[in-house]
Amino acid sequence: MNKKAKIYIAGHRGMVGSAVWRALEKKGYTNLIGKSSKELDLKNQVEVLKFLETEQPEAIIDAAARVGGILANNDFPYQFLMENMQIQNNLIDSALKFDINKFIFLGSSCIYPKLAPQPLKEEYLLTDSLEPTNEWYAIAKITGVKACQAIRKQFNKDFLSLMPTNLYGYFDNFDLETSHVLPAMLRKFHEAKLNDNDDVTLWGSGTPMREFLFVDDMAEAVVHALENELPEYLYNVGSGKDVTIKELAETIQKVTGHKGNIVWDSEKPDGTPRKLMDVSKMKNIGWEYSTELLDGIEKTYQWFLNNIENIKEVKLEAN
Repeated sequence: MNKKAKIYIAGHRGMVGSAVWRALEKKGYTNLIGKSSKELDLKNQVEVLKFLETEQPEAIIDAAARVGGILANNDFPYQFLMENMQIQNNLIDSALKFDINKFIFLGSSCIYPKLAPQPLKEEYLLTDSLEPTNEWYAIAKITGVKACQAIRKQFNKDFLSLMPTNLYGYFDNFDLETSHVLPAMLRKFHEAKLNDNDDVTLWGSGTPMREFLFVDDMAEAVVHALENELPEYLYNVGSGKDVTIKELAETIQKVTGHKGNIVWDSEKPDGTPRKLMDVSKMKNIGWEYSTELLDGIEKTYQWFLNNIENIKEVKLEAN
């Protein structure tokens, strides 16, 4: 990819999109395009068609989505299904219409079945039932993966999907009602520390196992996919290592300096028992993670502290 190529990053203000933007700038790309949700409503097909017809980017990176944790997925199933399909379908179909050859669709490991063998391989897609607590988001993302695969098969275009594991890092969403497990824990432990080291109550039993990837590592994977023509339509992106939620909590407690107790609310759902990605395909084409979990959490907490005055505004945008 030419360093002067026009690249549109959908979701450039979100955690993933902003990391991709930083990574591309660091590599010397000078013609990056980003639009806020006020400037461009990705749910509006007419607006998206007009935008791409005018800009004619050479590549699109779709990091735009409505996202959230278990609570948000449970409470707003229709929005998670419909809004995500609207965003991705408008982008994918418009990219095809205007002959944009490179399209990178970003999804989530929740596309794989709840009880799929571990570690999760790309070929496990659609082999069993999804995790009920986030199936709406997962179904939307699966349609995006299959749309890109269909275009790749029928029109021979370089459309591909990257499925990241649980991401965290700078510009994460720390809202306790809508955030994912790691940033939610980080904020809970921080606030409990400030409140005389109050006990911290966490959902579930602490036994499920999860894999985490620092968002800047994910951005490097996107750049790698942008700069190379990859032979497959779907790639997992992760560290290939997982920890229990209890171990995660203890690590975050240590980083934040919280000295109180951790209380597990076993009446709350655990979600999928284990989600570990098989990342051998990405490794075979020359990419692997570089940031270990403790280092990444320390960087994220420092960013959180530096931005705590504005943290209510720091949420993932749809675009």
